[in-house]
Amino acid sequence: MNELLKEYPVITEIPVAWGEMDAFQHVNNVVYFRYFETARIDYFREVALMDEMYKTGIGPVLRETNCRYKLPVTYPDTLYIGSRVSELHDDRFTMEYAVVSKKHGAVVTTGTAEVVMYDFNNKQKANMSPLLVDSIQGIESRTLVQQETF
Repeated sequence: MNELLKEYPVITEIPVAWGEMDAFQHVNNVVYFRYFETARIDYFREVALMDEMYKTGIGPVLRETNCRYKLPVTYPDTLYIGSRVSELHDDRFTMEYAVVSKKHGAVVTTGTAEVVMYDFNNKQKANMSPLLVDSIQGIESRTLVQQETF
């Protein structure tokens, strides 16, 4: 699993639940967006984004998200969702996800999300703080170190 997710600094482990499967006997397509949300929140926790939002009133809103399905996943399985930021702009960033199935030993799903910073007090888009940018860059630099050790 490590090799498949070496370019993702934050890894979230999620066991597949029986109830996530649909009538076609594989994990329903909608469930992957919940997996991405869980991984995104784990990433936000790593960069202390939610702490900053509570202090400043400026936080993330999801502008766009997508998912590409490669292999069906069934119960029982354990998934490892790698998350990373691939693009940083003044007021937004793009996240990428890779979902690895323990059972398949392969990437089964990929996805992206565009996250925009929003000032909830003034109801308008806002720029990312220098602290947040530094924190994201620090987390992302982990993968550069990991890649150099392989």
